[in-house]
Amino acid sequence: MRATAYAGVALATAAVVIGVATTAASTHAAPRAPVPTGGMPVPLRQQWLGNQNLVRTWQIGYRAFNGQRRAAFVVLPRWYGPQNNPPLPLVISPHGRGIEPQANAGLFGNLPALGPFALVSPEGAGVHLELYAWGAPGDIADLARMPAIVMHALPWLRIAPHRIYAVGGSMGGQETLLLVAEHKQMLAGAAALDSPTNLAARYAAFRKLPNGIGLQRLARLEFGGIPRTRHDAYADRSPLFFAHDLAESMVPLQIWWSTRDQIVVNQAGESGLLYRAIKRLNPNAPVTQVVGSWNHSAEMYAFTRLPIVLARMGLVRLAATGTNI
Repeated sequence: MRATAYAGVALATAAVVIGVATTAASTHAAPRAPVPTGGMPVPLRQQWLGNQNLVRTWQIGYRAFNGQRRAAFVVLPRWYGPQNNPPLPLVISPHGRGIEPQANAGLFGNLPALGPFALVSPEGAGVHLELYAWGAPGDIADLARMPAIVMHALPWLRIAPHRIYAVGGSMGGQETLLLVAEHKQMLAGAAALDSPTNLAARYAAFRKLPNGIGLQRLARLEFGGIPRTRHDAYADRSPLFFAHDLAESMVPLQIWWSTRDQIVVNQAGESGLLYRAIKRLNPNAPVTQVVGSWNHSAEMYAFTRLPIVLARMGLVRLAATGTNI
């Protein structure tokens, strides 16, 4: 069992409240060949930039922990290339449940050009499923390999070794938290948005969602059973059980969650509980929480609050993005 249990939780502390608009993500099938896709496939453009496309997306392949061939999408400023390649920070962004990696990369819009920074969104793999990895141990190990994978596929890309970050929403936030807990030495900062942190509680809560019975069926397939019989398997993918590791990691961490989340329900007992546990275990841990009333993952867009997330990491300047807090 990978997880480290903790005892007790302190009362919630004061939180920053930010409201954002609601939008919906689109998806796109993930192609395989390591060639440029010619721009962002998802039409998410910052309003202040009109239709300008300042980035270029490269599709690369890698071998996942289970031997499968998987795709990853690398987004770079359009001006960046073999003849103009200064070292860039790298943001690793695992996708949400059932979301194609190309669509996840599209959520960042032109932000990599405004940093500038490099972005990689890998397809990932679970033990049995593809877009429903739910923090499989091998999938987290593959996320930790992303800097090496990207540089091997694009040898002219130079990554600043001490400026590697992780940002994810929903299941991608869950995997971001697990990456911090298990590979703290590689990260300069991380942000987890609207994340599930207790997978056993999520299994029960699936019944409240559309197609909840189908989601439970997928979870049983991926985890090998129900929480009562496979407790360790669910705990090993639950960031809440890594609270001690997160508290001691000293990686600057943002935890964003909503009081009106209708997908990861009871976020006060998911992301909020994790934040309180980390602060109880280590009051000096560099973790902050941002609490609002947005719909699930509505802040994970270039035209909502994603620029704020990245600005807190020093990756973009809000004045350059046109974002108002």
